[in-house]
Amino acid sequence: MKTVKHILQNKSNAIHSVSPTTSVLDALQVMMDKNISALLVMESDQLKGIFTERDYARKIILKGKSSKETLIKEVMTANLETISLNSSIDQCMQIMTNKHIRHLPIVEDGMVGGMVSIGDLVKFVIEDQKQTIEQLQSYISS
Repeated sequence: MKTVKHILQNKSNAIHSVSPTTSVLDALQVMMDKNISALLVMESDQLKGIFTERDYARKIILKGKSSKETLIKEVMTANLETISLNSSIDQCMQIMTNKHIRHLPIVEDGMVGGMVSIGDLVKFVIEDQKQTIEQLQSYISS
């Protein structure tokens, strides 16, 4: 069974985060600089939440709030679904589908180990299926 650990073998496990007292504007700048659509919200080593482009659209823009004056802690998603390195790809996809989310933080023994996105999962599944097809074609032609 393929797990999150398999995805991290081919992905940078750099953790991009901001503190709860970071302004939304500064968080957006980090997201733009890193070309990512979600940031973990950390206080020391503790995971406090996640801030995504969806949070920005729904909790800042649609409510007419100021990106400069609003702090991340006011608009982050605090009740997080998390996964472990041993979570299966199918479990991750099921969580994302059922909860309508696109990012899952990886937490192992209370420590954040990274994050996977729906894009990471789709890319992994496609590559895995491609390898299976190549192996089957090789087997058939032998």
